[in-house]
Amino acid sequence: MDIRQLRYFVAIAEQGSFSRAAALLHIAQPALSLHVRNMEFDLGTPLLFRSPKGVVPTEAGEILLRNARIIIDQLAIAEEEIRGHDNDPSGEVRLGLPGTISQILAVPLITAARMRFPKIKLRIAEAMSGFVLEWMLEARIDLAVLYREVSDRGIAMVPILEEELIFFGPKKPATDIPLPKAGEILDYNLIAQLPLILPGEAHGLRDLLERQAIASGIELNTIIDVDSYSNIKELVSSGFGYSILPLNAIAREVSDGTLTSWAIAKPSIQRSIYLTHSIERPMTNAVAAIEGLAREVLRDLARTGQWAGATIIPE
Repeated sequence: MDIRQLRYFVAIAEQGSFSRAAALLHIAQPALSLHVRNMEFDLGTPLLFRSPKGVVPTEAGEILLRNARIIIDQLAIAEEEIRGHDNDPSGEVRLGLPGTISQILAVPLITAARMRFPKIKLRIAEAMSGFVLEWMLEARIDLAVLYREVSDRGIAMVPILEEELIFFGPKKPATDIPLPKAGEILDYNLIAQLPLILPGEAHGLRDLLERQAIASGIELNTIIDVDSYSNIKELVSSGFGYSILPLNAIAREVSDGTLTSWAIAKPSIQRSIYLTHSIERPMTNAVAAIEGLAREVLRDLARTGQWAGATIIPE
C-alpha cells in the first residue's frame, strides 16, 4: 500500500460511496475500485461492504481507516516541518461547531483566519453537539467547540466561556400561575411547574437542566420535546408553553417584543463552552494556529458583547 491508496480509502469510507469519492478525488470510479481491490488482495481480507445505505468499512476496514488517518496526519506534519511552515502555516483545518455557536463564531473566525493565515483552508462543519463530539472521536474533525465536558481521555478540553441560561415565554401568559414582571427573577422550583418546551433527553442542554432539577429535588414539567432552537422559539411564541435557552439565542426576539424573558435564580444556571482537540493525534501547525485564533475570537465576542450573556473563564 502507498499513501495515495490510503487517501483513496479514507475518502471512500467518509463519503460512503465510490462515486462521491471519485468525484471528490477527481479520478475515474473504475480506477478507484481497482485500488481497493488491490488493497484487499494485498491484505487478504475485504475492507469495504456495500450496504443499502452505502459503502461501509468492514471490521478490518475500520482498523485500516483508524490507522490511515493517523498516518496521513503524521505525513502532513512531516511535510510542514520540511517546508518550514512554522511561521506561515498552511493546510486544511476541520472545525466542528454546534449550530447555536456556529451562527456566532463562524463568520468572525473565518474572516480572522483569512486575514492572519491566508494559506490555511478552514472548513467548518455544523451539527448538533452530540454529532460534533462523534466527529471528534472518529477523527473526522481536528477541533470542536462543545457545550459540555467530555470524560474521554483522548480529548483535551479547554473551558473558554460561560453563558447564562434564560427562562422565556410568549407575550401573553401560557399558564394561570402568576408570574413576576418581565425581566425579574424566577425560582427554578417555580419554573419546573410551568409547561416547558425543551430539547430532547439526548441533548446536552436538556441533560444540564435535568441534572439541576434532580439536584434541587424537583421534576421538570416538560410537555413538548423538540431539538430545534428555532422550533422551540416558534412554539413558545405561539403560546404553547415556556422554555430555557441561552440569552444569545433569544436576545433578538426579546428585544423586538416577540418573547418575554426572566432571569433564573435558586439556582442560576450557566453552561460552559469548551474548545477541544484530540490528544491521540499529532497537531499540525495549521491546527494549532486555528486553535489559538479560535480562543482569541471567542473571548473577543464575549468581551465586546457580541455573544450576549457570555463571560470569559480566566485561564
